[in-house]
Amino acid sequence: QVQLVESGGGLVQAGGSLRLSCAASGRTFSNSAMGWFRQAPGKEREFVAAISWSGSITYYADSVKGRFTISRDNAKNTVYLQMNSLKPEDTAVYFCAARKYGSASGSTGAYEYWGQGTQVTVSS
Repeated sequence: QVQLVESGGGLVQAGGSLRLSCAASGRTFSNSAMGWFRQAPGKEREFVAAISWSGSITYYADSVKGRFTISRDNAKNTVYLQMNSLKPEDTAVYFCAARKYGSASGSTGAYEYWGQGTQVTVSS
């Protein structure tokens, strides 16, 4: 089992920045590919970014490429999402996810463990 707890969400003006953190406990975190997803009201959960267990491979949704950066610190069992140049359309609940096995993926179905989410609101 892996427990995931997100933090760092909040209210920010358009053009601003936030850094989300996801603290993991339980199963060996350093072996798990991790991902960030988001869900806006009335919409399906969508992929944002993913990172391999070593941190050497990262993937991004086209909508956040060049603005968001995913990283991880295996010594601290934490994965981060640095979000810059935020836009109102980035408003959503952001979820951290972990895979039992396999490489980083942009598919929600690939991840077995999910956090409770943290709200990000970007005002115009």
